[in-house]
Amino acid sequence: MTDRNLITAPGTARTFHRMKILAVVLLSMSMSLVAISSVNVALPTIQEGLRTTDQDLQWVLAGYALALGVTLIPAGRAGDVLGRGSLFVVGAAIFTVASLICGLAPNALVLNGARLIQGVGAGLFSPQVTGMIQQYFSGGGRAKAFALLGVTISASVAAGPVLSGAIIEAAGPETGWRWAFLVYLPLGLACVVLGLLWFPFAKERKRRLGMNPTAVKVDLDPVGSLLITVAVLAVMYPFMARQAWAWWLLPAAGALIAGWWMWERRYKNAGREPLVDLELFRYRSFRNGLLVAGAAFMGLTSTFAVVAIFLQSGLGVDALRSGLIGLPNAVLSAISSIYTVRFVMTHGRRLVSLALLLLLAGTGLSIAVVWAIGEFGISFWWLAATLALNGAAMGAFASANQTLAMQDVPVQHGGTASGLKQTVERVTTALGNAVITGVFFAVAASGSWTGAFMGAFVGIAVCLVLAFALSVMDARQHAR
Repeated sequence: MTDRNLITAPGTARTFHRMKILAVVLLSMSMSLVAISSVNVALPTIQEGLRTTDQDLQWVLAGYALALGVTLIPAGRAGDVLGRGSLFVVGAAIFTVASLICGLAPNALVLNGARLIQGVGAGLFSPQVTGMIQQYFSGGGRAKAFALLGVTISASVAAGPVLSGAIIEAAGPETGWRWAFLVYLPLGLACVVLGLLWFPFAKERKRRLGMNPTAVKVDLDPVGSLLITVAVLAVMYPFMARQAWAWWLLPAAGALIAGWWMWERRYKNAGREPLVDLELFRYRSFRNGLLVAGAAFMGLTSTFAVVAIFLQSGLGVDALRSGLIGLPNAVLSAISSIYTVRFVMTHGRRLVSLALLLLLAGTGLSIAVVWAIGEFGISFWWLAATLALNGAAMGAFASANQTLAMQDVPVQHGGTASGLKQTVERVTTALGNAVITGVFFAVAASGSWTGAFMGAFVGIAVCLVLAFALSVMDARQHAR
């Protein structure tokens, strides 16, 4: 019996295995997301070890996210044209080298420079993950692959603080944060080596020739790439830098996005291949999926940052216990992502709405628990239960929304669409982090850590209400 997971590559007698390809790309996605969430727990020890300023610490978080955000769309397009496997390996190698520099950094300047490079590496390989799932899987197999991607996303965000906290606890606060970066070395090397061994690069070359066999040169639309990169930078920087002058970049960003849109339309009309084929936005499932994901990410990605700061700075909880409180979240997220896959193709949009309602319930219950901590002194471990509910809901949401958003996207635009989706998520994450943590610190300055947590989680709830409304709109549009 022929194994349906085997892939043959033109020009070679070798066969390749879909599940091996999936394992490598999911490992890389986990690595890139842990690099975001784990730093929250490490920040106090980084400040102690390098004697950094608050602004230096801010850029440990912001630099990675900024570099990742501006790289995603051009990298997705480059992967579609040049070969996703090639861009993946290059990005994983850059990420790995940058992680080594982070771990050995003698000061904040070197650390933040390495974090920027690390973000570029992640930005190169991240859009290839969804693009390769689009390319090598179809139908129910694709839904299962996206479910596993949902497991990876949810579990990595929640498990990152646990991993970082455990490493810091084991190695000590002075050097623990360094090992929290160095742990990426074996993972990154595995991605590079296994990618070189298991990816069907010959199939990519054949696919590229099939797309445009008369092409004399590769068209990467450099003007479109530059315009969207500068536009994303202008949108994200004010929310990360939080400097008064930077807010003037937002009107400029609007003008740049309008200019980019007109350029892309003109470029295609001239018979060229634009960075982003604007026809993608005609796919209702993709367009609505972007909106729902953007609204949800604007709130959800601040959850563990707020929890970590509240527990460590407000209650004096150590890094390990601060990380462990999210472990049930990670476990239930993984379980629900896998269980959800059987219903995505038939009840996907209702699943998205239900998951968002459960996320709202978990967020509200977390507010109630923290109020009880402040009023009655109950144990902070009660938060593990409410965050676990969020994990179960997040697993279902990530699995269903990712599959539905990409289901109609043509394979040849898979990397570009993935880069665009992730860019929207990174931009809304930056916006949400700025506003929600801003609320947290503003209230905390008055001396109430409990009030700060509750205020921040109300902000998260507002974002989830918006995401739920958009998901209901999407369901009604598809029901017509």
